[in-house]
Amino acid sequence: QAQLVESGGGLVQTGGSLRLSCAVSGDIFGSYNMGWHRQVPGRDREYVATFSWASKTPRYSPSVRGRATISIDNVNNMVYLDMTNLRPEDTGVYYCAAGDVAFVRGGRPDYWGQGTQVTVSS
Repeated sequence: QAQLVESGGGLVQTGGSLRLSCAVSGDIFGSYNMGWHRQVPGRDREYVATFSWASKTPRYSPSVRGRATISIDNVNNMVYLDMTNLRPEDTGVYYCAAGDVAFVRGGRPDYWGQGTQVTVSS
């Protein structure tokens, strides 16, 4: 069964860092491009970062570029999102996600996890 399970969220102070982890089931990992989306209060779900298997390159939304790094562990089917210099506006639910070519460019995922809450205190 296709699954993405996130972990690593929590409460962080402004300027702090955190790592989000995502365990990906074998039927998704390697078959779909991977990434992270987030739901910020009062806004639609938005893409944060994606990784394309075809180009082996990451892509970041302007709101996190320079502060976020997506990485892949091919051995353990894991996807990570490292974020630094966190801001209160980064507060939200972060979803591990997977999708096709359009997803890499920020489009809608085909699969996503249950989400993990990140709260950045001011």
